[in-house]
Amino acid sequence: MSTEKQTHGFQAEVSRLLNLMIHSLYSNREIFLRELVSNASDACDKLRFKALDDASLAESAGEPAITLSVDKDAGTLSVSDNGIGMDEAEVIENLGTIARSGTEKFLASLSGDQKKDSQLIGQFGVGFYSAFIVADRVTVESRKAGEGVDTGVRWESDGQGEFTVERIERTEPGTSVILHLRDDAKAFLDPFKLRQVVNQYSDHVAFPIRLVTPANGDEEASEETLNSATALWQRPKGEISDDEYQSFYKHISHDFQDAQTWSHNKVEGKLEYTSLLYIPARAPFDLYHRDASRGLKLYVQRVFIMDDAEQFMPQYLRFIKGVVDAPNLPLNVSRELLQDYGPVRKIRAALTKRVLQMLKKLGNDEEQYPAFWAQFGQVLKEGIGEDPDNRDAIAALLRFASSSQEEGLTSLDTYLERKPPEQDKIYYLLADTASAARQSPHLEVFRKKGIEVLLLSDPVDEWMISYLDSYKDVKLVNAARGELDLDEQNDVDQDNPLVARLKASLAEDVETVRATQRLVDSPSCLVLAEDQLGPQMRRMLEAAGQSVPENKPVLEVNLDHDLLRALDSVEEGDKFNDLAALLLDQAMLAEGQLPKNPAATARRMHQMLVTAVNS
Repeated sequence: MSTEKQTHGFQAEVSRLLNLMIHSLYSNREIFLRELVSNASDACDKLRFKALDDASLAESAGEPAITLSVDKDAGTLSVSDNGIGMDEAEVIENLGTIARSGTEKFLASLSGDQKKDSQLIGQFGVGFYSAFIVADRVTVESRKAGEGVDTGVRWESDGQGEFTVERIERTEPGTSVILHLRDDAKAFLDPFKLRQVVNQYSDHVAFPIRLVTPANGDEEASEETLNSATALWQRPKGEISDDEYQSFYKHISHDFQDAQTWSHNKVEGKLEYTSLLYIPARAPFDLYHRDASRGLKLYVQRVFIMDDAEQFMPQYLRFIKGVVDAPNLPLNVSRELLQDYGPVRKIRAALTKRVLQMLKKLGNDEEQYPAFWAQFGQVLKEGIGEDPDNRDAIAALLRFASSSQEEGLTSLDTYLERKPPEQDKIYYLLADTASAARQSPHLEVFRKKGIEVLLLSDPVDEWMISYLDSYKDVKLVNAARGELDLDEQNDVDQDNPLVARLKASLAEDVETVRATQRLVDSPSCLVLAEDQLGPQMRRMLEAAGQSVPENKPVLEVNLDHDLLRALDSVEEGDKFNDLAALLLDQAMLAEGQLPKNPAATARRMHQMLVTAVNS
């Protein structure tokens, strides 16, 4: 018995995506099978989890398995599972829309390069639609576990903008995806080809993947299991090849690219668990969406419990992918229980240290670590403020641009190795961009004295460095904050009359004006007091909707500079005040900041240019 067939239109983004699948992505067509098998595996996992509360669900479905069925006469390949299944509403929602928040970014990322574009499929969670790479029509039949035989549903589409849905009778719970293969994709009806693809991409799947071929001419009907169907993380490390590890990573992460490195570890004793942790080679599109779902896959006694168990990894390591299997946790564990469960906190602490050890080892690789840092460095910096227990270990992993080298990055340990024995501080400079940092007037005296300064220009840097006051008992000092403890500063004439005149002229805009030998080539610079917020922190707090008190910077001037000597000869009045204001504006521009009143600055510069041209 079936109800009347209904026709629906795809969500706009799905229509665009299907057009891409049908017309563009042919560079690695095999991925469709990996994605469909992965979805079927997830469905079986979810049914086993639901069966913890309702054993009848598992009894009605039987042993979980994934079946590939070939019908050469009809030209169809079916991927079936006896997992959780879907009802009509879920079919329409799951197969007619893309719920992931990154859909627009995914579509915007498409470059027209078939190979590169195909690699985005798994990353953005649109794996089902890869079926249209090889099929000109896709039929999905499903019945939700626990529901009646007459609640089955059939979904069908040719990928041209619409799909139909109708109610059907379906004897077994679960889902079947039936691919009506294109003429140029009939190779996927060959059992040898299917064995090859499953062995390459899905051998690690923990449920049997069975290939069923019907009788055809002289060939008898057959059924064979294509994979080892063993939870990979439970196998001895010595029996697992690198290719198997990488294949499993792609299965759990839906990433097409290999992981950068991984760690497989089994802990026995009072606290027993097995973990398999991966460091990806590239950042996911939603890395900086701190509220996005992420975490490790949690298994208890090899039973899938949770897809994104964030309780096992701190936020600043949210890019880590992997599996943790903790047999001593209760099978009915919930997110709420995990939050306050003592063993979970201990496992989290141990896994965090393991990841930091992986990164420390990776940090010794001069080729791989810069690639990691480019992808995840800003996120790792969050750990300095969020994880005081591991602050020293995280600090050792940090990398910075340096005034001592034009290219590459340096670590705090390398800085300490290079500094002279008599230098008792680590100097750093905050700026909005790397270019602004390298050109900052604050570096002039350090270059003159041959002192290295670390250059920090990431948006998170000022917040991060506020939690890192020292490293290995060496104090970190901001080169642009407060008065420098350098020998030259003691020789400055703070009673110079020009300093007093500038202080009076700029009283409303600066905290004070003082002479300095911090500068060599520049006439002036801005300096923050020790207790003042810098520009990065101000923007961060303002973006969070917090009110921030206004800072008045200190203006330091180089009395040996020609500009200051010329200014000293200008009498009190509007001209002196305009020149003093331009001196301040110039210092702000050198910091990468806009003057408070750009229009007034432009007016003053216009007047100066007219005077210069007419003189």
